[in-house]
Amino acid sequence: MTESLQHRLDTALRLAHEAASMAMAMRPAPGSGRGVLKGWQDWVTEADRAIERFLSDALAAAFPADGFQGEEGGVSRGGSLRWVIDPIDGTSNYARGATRFCISIACLESDTPLIGVIAAPTVGETISARRGQGAFLNGQPIRAAETSDPKEAIMEVGWSRRRPASEYLNVCERVLAGGSSLRHGGSGALGLVDVAIGRLDGYAELHINLWDVAAALAILPEAGAKVSDFMAANGGADGNAILACAPGMAQTWSDLPGLPAAL
Repeated sequence: MTESLQHRLDTALRLAHEAASMAMAMRPAPGSGRGVLKGWQDWVTEADRAIERFLSDALAAAFPADGFQGEEGGVSRGGSLRWVIDPIDGTSNYARGATRFCISIACLESDTPLIGVIAAPTVGETISARRGQGAFLNGQPIRAAETSDPKEAIMEVGWSRRRPASEYLNVCERVLAGGSSLRHGGSGALGLVDVAIGRLDGYAELHINLWDVAAALAILPEAGAKVSDFMAANGGADGNAILACAPGMAQTWSDLPGLPAAL
């Protein structure tokens, strides 16, 4: 299995770079959103669909026994190992020609993330991990921050249209009341891996889907970050709340309203 997982990681890295090149070639010019609205601030673009088709076909050719789950197409096939793909995370940014978006590729065995690869092409960064083998940014090891004082901490809180705005604001107010700074960047996958890299001390969202977080779930523990049990209560199928943070902030943020504890 070890050799098989390394082959899958190598393949995921190659395909992420190819998908990133596709995204850059199809990227809209800055301006009003270009794409189709699936819901409030929930965009899908031609690039989302094209990249998901490319990744589905390429992974099926490389690993025909593996399953596949994509944001745009749902679950297209089953297998003991399955790939979970977000062709473009941060589509609302991408659709306006902005820079904060990424391609997210994960491989899971049942509910256990084994491999995670996230490529952010506008900044030339690839974050990757294989279970038990560490986490890396462009091939260099990464670790979560050592922050333990909330007055020095930075938290990103993602917004979800599936939860009332009042609940989102309540989380933000609690974080600010503790002395921490807030961010919102429009890409859950990048917010989560920024915790793994140490650029943020926490990322929280009251509802997010598996394809948004699957790669980061493999990366965060390998970088020493704490992360809540996203797969609890059927989170893999229905989505769930998530809290990821630097280990020194886990206790401080353990009682944020509507969020599970980071373990």
